[in-house]
Amino acid sequence: MKDKIKTQQELLRIRQTAKKSNKRVVWTNGCYDILHAGHVLYLQRARECGDLLFVGLNSDNSIRATKGSQRPIVRENERAIVISALECVDYVIIFDQNSPIDIIKKLQPDIYAKGGDYTIDTINQPERRAVESYGGDIVLLPGVAGNSTTAVINKILRAYSREI
Repeated sequence: MKDKIKTQQELLRIRQTAKKSNKRVVWTNGCYDILHAGHVLYLQRARECGDLLFVGLNSDNSIRATKGSQRPIVRENERAIVISALECVDYVIIFDQNSPIDIIKKLQPDIYAKGGDYTIDTINQPERRAVESYGGDIVLLPGVAGNSTTAVINKILRAYSREI
């Protein structure tokens, strides 16, 4: 599992090899804080779009910047281990910025996948423009209704509110 967790330089070498072999690389990214069925089904669908799936994982700092000081629940190294254990995931990279745009620009994945809760107009627009600039494809994959980390957290809080 840990051998799937890569640096940017390692991913660039893997990407170059894949390109020479005409293998299509799919990129997706997210927090994947408390892994649930919606995450797994989404990642499986993303992997089906190409030959290799690269997952960009928000660092703890980038999650706090976007979701607040209470998140993440699970630390980045632990989340990376869990995500890398999934058969559908080929490689994982942890990124510290709010957006992995610099990594996307360097890797130039063939396919940029996002969940169905996004539209072409609500995905990160600089990332969209970067992918479009080199001719990459953008794929919006259907989500699983009612599956979100926030919903899981709220269910736990409701279930254990008397014990906390």
